[in-house]
Amino acid sequence: MTMRDIQAALAARGYRTGPIDGIFGPQTAAALRAFQADSGLPVDGIAGPMTQERLGFLNAASAFDDPGLVWFQEARRLLGTKERPGAGSNPIILDWADDLDAHYPGDDVPWCGLFAAHCIAATLRDEPLPAGLLRARAYERFGIPTAPMPGAIMVFWREVAGGPRGAASPFGHVGFYAGEDQATGDFRILGGNQSDSVSLAWIARERLVTARWPATVPARPAAAVHVVSRDDALSWREA
Repeated sequence: MTMRDIQAALAARGYRTGPIDGIFGPQTAAALRAFQADSGLPVDGIAGPMTQERLGFLNAASAFDDPGLVWFQEARRLLGTKERPGAGSNPIILDWADDLDAHYPGDDVPWCGLFAAHCIAATLRDEPLPAGLLRARAYERFGIPTAPMPGAIMVFWREVAGGPRGAASPFGHVGFYAGEDQATGDFRILGGNQSDSVSLAWIARERLVTARWPATVPARPAAAVHVVSRDDALSWREA
């Protein structure tokens, strides 16, 4: 099940979602909230299991296809978005900052925090963002603590030349949980500014500072997703 399926089901019931394009935009969010209100469901704007069932989807979505993880689905939609090499910046990345009213000079400045903020703010309108949202380590204060699981916002420390290692480092990286290595426990992260793009990267478990969950989204049982094998190396310096 995808966000397109949710939009189609809402539209078939007379709710105006806007284009059926798989994007969880304001019209789709309003349509989902209206459907929940009319159906006597909690009006949280999240297509969770009860909402999915009421829309006629009898089987729960798989861990990462769950349309209730709207912020994660927005991150998936943006996979492949890249910095502009040389002079100038990718206008898509600059638009994220404009929408958030954040001063951001250009995509040569680390933008993992900006990417995380965009995905959250574009889909969870009532979710508070941390102060200093451009800084990865600011997300240590985001939402509520959670175990690493699909949808979790993962905050890591990052080493710079000559600087301290571990949580004492003032530098960091933030992205979204996309699985973990069954053998080593290392994390697969969907994030911005990974190889100068929105991409998937492996990050060592030892670098994890905290995992967070949006405060406005009902908590879910912890459910790690294990990857049996992999063929790419660990990332250590995402910026």
